[in-house]
Parts: sequence; C-alpha cells; structure tokens
Amino acid sequence: MRTIDTNAAGRLRAPTLEDMEALADAAFARLPPTFRRLCEGLVIQVVDFPDDDTLDEMEAESEFDLLGLFRGQGLAHRGALDETGQLPNMIWLYRRPLLDYWCDGEDTLDAVVTHVLVHEIGHHFGLSDADMEAIERQAQD
Repeated sequence: MRTIDTNAAGRLRAPTLEDMEALADAAFARLPPTFRRLCEGLVIQVVDFPDDDTLDEMEAESEFDLLGLFRGQGLAHRGALDETGQLPNMIWLYRRPLLDYWCDGEDTLDAVVTHVLVHEIGHHFGLSDADMEAIERQAQD
C-alpha cells in the first residue's frame, strides 16, 4: 500500500526518515518468525546517506552508490561466546539513495526497502542470493 502525503502548498513530499523507518519495521515484521528470532539484537538504522568513512571503505564513487549496509559479525563468524563490549550488529538503510533507486524503477518503495533489508540481513546469516530471494518472496506475500 502506498500513500502520498502533501504539504500545505499541495506539493508532494519525499518520505521522511520516520516514513522509511516505518517501512523497514513493517518489512521486518513480515519476515518469517524463525528468521526474525535469529536477528535478536540486530539494530536497523535509517539515515539519509552513508558517512564519508563508509563511502571510502566501500570504494563508492557517489553517495548514492549504497542503498544499505550490514556492519557487524555475521552468525557464521561468531564464536560460541560473544566478546563483551562488542557493538551490536547493525543494518544501515540509506534513505536518499533508496528514494533515488525507487524513482528510477517500477517497484514500490516498500518492495525496494524490503529487498535491501532482506539482502543486508542475509549478510548477517551468511546466506546465498537464492536463500535471500526465497525469504524476500515470503516477505512480499
């Protein structure tokens, strides 16, 4: 479902960070319960753009090159005991690049956010692209 808000002047407005967070929360809630349980402690953040250090690290040519990013230690790489003081696993969703990608495509914004979220969570699990596509199909139903 897609709603369009207008401001007092009657112009369309871009979805805000809060709107994107709501889309990400809804997409996460639609994921299979077993998948969500394995994501316990995962933090999902929505910001406008990646920071300069991230752009440099990922060798991005533009601030629009990254739609999302997983940071942390995937389940496949964790030891039996997690180190104390370790930062939580995080997924960053980048609002402006996501909106740019959405505007150039045919998918709904919800579908784009779901796709990127599933892909980034897939990095947490060490999943293959085929596994991620199957989970994404379940989340779209």
